[in-house]
Amino acid sequence: MTAVKVRLAQGTPCWVSLMTSDQEGAMAFYGTLLGWEYTPGPTEPGAYVRATLGGAKVAGIGGTPPPGGRPAEWTTYFAVDSADEVSQRVHECGGTVAVGPLQAEHAGRLAIAADVSGAVFGLWQGEEHLGWQVAGEPGAPAWNELLTPDVPAAAGFYRAVLGQQPSPGPDGTTRLLVDGEPVAGVRRGSGARRPRWQVHFAVADADLTARQAVGLGGQILDGPLDTPRGRVARLADPQGGRFAVVQL
Repeated sequence: MTAVKVRLAQGTPCWVSLMTSDQEGAMAFYGTLLGWEYTPGPTEPGAYVRATLGGAKVAGIGGTPPPGGRPAEWTTYFAVDSADEVSQRVHECGGTVAVGPLQAEHAGRLAIAADVSGAVFGLWQGEEHLGWQVAGEPGAPAWNELLTPDVPAAAGFYRAVLGQQPSPGPDGTTRLLVDGEPVAGVRRGSGARRPRWQVHFAVADADLTARQAVGLGGQILDGPLDTPRGRVARLADPQGGRFAVVQL
């Protein structure tokens, strides 16, 4: 397991975080499914824990106020050099900033924004907490992909806001590049579902993980099926939080 201990380049996904009305239930579900353990996170702006694999931080789970608050949702955070400056560019490029920029104690500075289609994403200016410490290993984040009805508009937005360079991908998606390396994908999503970023976690066996998710009270939304990135299953946790697993 290779740990990441440096700040990632601006525009690179660096963290994923779940907000749910049942934090304890979510911790139990993902702990069993992905092998996570937990450590306390910042207490501001709300209850929050960090998931770990072998002591390496990989994701966060936060609680929303009862009786339900917002729907359970995974958010992809992108590394930025200045959350304030990038938040201003979000406004200038037709997006919105719903939360922040604000300080998460000594961990870093964050903002929650939405792009021109309404897909929610986060900005993270790391200080003591730079982001995930391992990726691409079973149980850790492996890929982030935007599902949107207008791929060219979305790609142009993230290029202007985060400096990502769009490039055609071999699987019909648009890849977003940072320093010449693909860091995320954009593909056309179903018109019946609102635009959103989809988090993929690496697993050793996508079929087995999908069955385990159902046994833990989750759902299979699609797959498992073979894709150019590996065998993928799109799932939902018991609270409705949608995510995907990929067998690399």
